[in-house]
Amino acid sequence: MNRPTTALLSALDALLAVAIGLGIPLVMLTILWATQFDLGIDWTVFWRASADLWMLGNGVDLLLTIDPTTAARLALEGAATPFEVGIAPLGFAALTLLLGRRSGLRLGLSPHPVLGLAVGVVTVAVLSALVWLSAQSADALPSFRQAVVFVPGVYGLGVVIGAAGSLVRARDPLAAWVLQQFDRLSDAVRPLVDVALRGGAIVGAAMVAVGGLAMAVSLVIHYSTVISLYESLQSGVGGGAALTLGQLALLPNAVIWAATWFVGPGFALGTGSSVSSLGTQVGLLPSLPLFGALPEASPLGFAVLVVPVAIGFVVAVALRPRLVGLASSLSTGAWAGRMIGTGFGLGIVAASILGLLSVFSGGAAGPGRLADVGPEPGAVWLWSAVIFGVSASIGLLASGVRLPTREARVTTGQPAKPEQTAKPGQPAKPGQPAKPGQPAKPGQTAKPAKPGQPEQTAKTPAPTPAAGETAKPAATTAPAPESETPLLR
Repeated sequence: MNRPTTALLSALDALLAVAIGLGIPLVMLTILWATQFDLGIDWTVFWRASADLWMLGNGVDLLLTIDPTTAARLALEGAATPFEVGIAPLGFAALTLLLGRRSGLRLGLSPHPVLGLAVGVVTVAVLSALVWLSAQSADALPSFRQAVVFVPGVYGLGVVIGAAGSLVRARDPLAAWVLQQFDRLSDAVRPLVDVALRGGAIVGAAMVAVGGLAMAVSLVIHYSTVISLYESLQSGVGGGAALTLGQLALLPNAVIWAATWFVGPGFALGTGSSVSSLGTQVGLLPSLPLFGALPEASPLGFAVLVVPVAIGFVVAVALRPRLVGLASSLSTGAWAGRMIGTGFGLGIVAASILGLLSVFSGGAAGPGRLADVGPEPGAVWLWSAVIFGVSASIGLLASGVRLPTREARVTTGQPAKPEQTAKPGQPAKPGQPAKPGQPAKPGQTAKPAKPGQPEQTAKTPAPTPAAGETAKPAATTAPAPESETPLLR
């Protein structure tokens, strides 16, 4: 593709990503407008709500103002004054990221990936600014700076992820240069860094998967409670569909919170509350059906800490063969130190992943005590680094017994066993020198000559002379002249 074609396709991909992200909530709210409100309210109200929800899901904070009557009805502390909502329904961010990755997969195969990335990001920034202008109201005011930075940033990250995979598969010079920087590491350090990065990513992904599985199981177990909360809201078909859409957008947040619950620190649903495997303490909560799946306090809740410990241990054991080449070149103490360092490096990578996810999944959800919702990133990072670092180190150390080789014994000062020679009359084993004076047999090597002496060759031993006789020199057969060579008949 030439440059104009690449730029045009990138702009169309960006337009499609914005249209899909805005269209999903807009369709649901339009149905609600037609069925629940009988077209009696200005449709632009639902357009602004869709735009605000889309920008909020991509990390843009909203400044909300509630009229005094509604604030008094809600009975929330601080609702009478303008307050900020910063918790992002990550379902919208995940959708933007996936659509950006889709565009990046194609850009990685084009000759102008950087141009396509720049055009796509700029297009999303311009469209976000236009959406921000159309969503202005006295009740909800999104941040303009965040709208033109965060939304294009999420889309650009997806493009980079997709293009990177395509560039590596196509052996692009840019990808080759990046890989060469990694190859500059020494042979003793490169496998350690590889195991730490690879293992940390696997552990982080495994914890998110465990959180998703736990969330699904909890929804099934507390199904009756969730249905009761739906019925108590009396939102109707259209309202129930819109409510379900909003909860689906919050589902990635709930999965991350479930992962932090397994690690230990858990998450908060308001100032002073705590939902963790070590104990649950919550106050008054909004009647959101998703909250019906919250885990109950249990005296044996701390037992779930075995899950992250087992994940760190199993991943370390699985990656241990990548480090087997270092065992023969290091002493026992140095080898153990490298394994422990690699294990804690793995733990730091996994902790950083969970910590970043905790930052993105939390934030202010309302006024008063609802300003503190989600996990504490610092606590999640610390707990994860310790749990995964210790379990991975144990897995690397205990996954195999390190037996020193002959070369390792020689380098550490232990004498090697001397080579044995074959006994007279017995054939020598392969690689075993023959005894002096004995004929060399198949598979037997001759003894090397001493310095200054000619090399001996194997020959037939002379007969032992009888008593009183003088030993005669052994007769040698002269080679036959060429003329006496018998002719072939």
